[in-house]
Amino acid sequence: MTPGQMGHLAMLLFSLLVAGSFALGAMAANDITPAALNTVRFWIATVIIGIAVLATTGITREAMAAPWRYILLAGFFTTYFVLMFEGLKTAPPVSAAAVFTLTPILSAGFGWLLLRQVLTSRMALALAIGAAGAVWVIFRADLQAILRFEMGRGEFIYFWGCVAHAVYTPLVRKLNRGEPAVVFTFGTLLAGAIMLTVWGWSDIQATDWMALPGIVWITILYTAIFASAATFVLLQFATLRLPSSKVMAYTYLTPSWVIIWGLALGGAAPPLMVSIGVGLTIVALIMLLRD
Repeated sequence: MTPGQMGHLAMLLFSLLVAGSFALGAMAANDITPAALNTVRFWIATVIIGIAVLATTGITREAMAAPWRYILLAGFFTTYFVLMFEGLKTAPPVSAAAVFTLTPILSAGFGWLLLRQVLTSRMALALAIGAAGAVWVIFRADLQAILRFEMGRGEFIYFWGCVAHAVYTPLVRKLNRGEPAVVFTFGTLLAGAIMLTVWGWSDIQATDWMALPGIVWITILYTAIFASAATFVLLQFATLRLPSSKVMAYTYLTPSWVIIWGLALGGAAPPLMVSIGVGLTIVALIMLLRD
């Protein structure tokens, strides 16, 4: 298997694991507050990545310089995850995953503002097609709802989380001063865990942890281990072997994986008209993967 093929396989697994957080998150979102869930999830992920740091590069003095960078990044990072789980209280997982596919086109805009990155015409067309497919799913394939801009409350909340994620992506590149990715991620996770603990302390105290349903603990462990630590490793692995446009393209597989996750967990398939939008996101994926 060539390095490129290994990179594609890594991103295929990455998109599958990310989709699982939507499917499981929707099942647990109404049993625990987003602040309490993400606080525990961030601390677990911080410990896992911290062990990886100690086992590899270690924390250098340079990495500890300007800690405000980690605080700023953590602000956007934690906002994304809190709003994701808040949105999943009412938004169907497939619709939320469709909102997530808007992140690349939003990131492209912030990438131009922060880094002056310019898209090729084909990439811009692919992002536009993917965005059109996402809008079709978000508005439940209802043309009148699109014209009236009647977005569900959960999708609207999560959209602003995706805006925060879109700012975070180019900001990482702008603020990194040559630190290894694993160290930079550890600093962001640690700052995020502390921020969530302070901000969500009342929710943490009010949560009856021993009485939580099993699905909540499954979601916490899954999002911490697989949707955070494991996806980080896969993303770094693929980034070293694939162009950034191809890495970004796998975002568009998320709604399709969410449908498969939902069926595996006993859910129903989305209506055929909604699936048309999912099909458009796959077209965007194919366009971005072509050389």
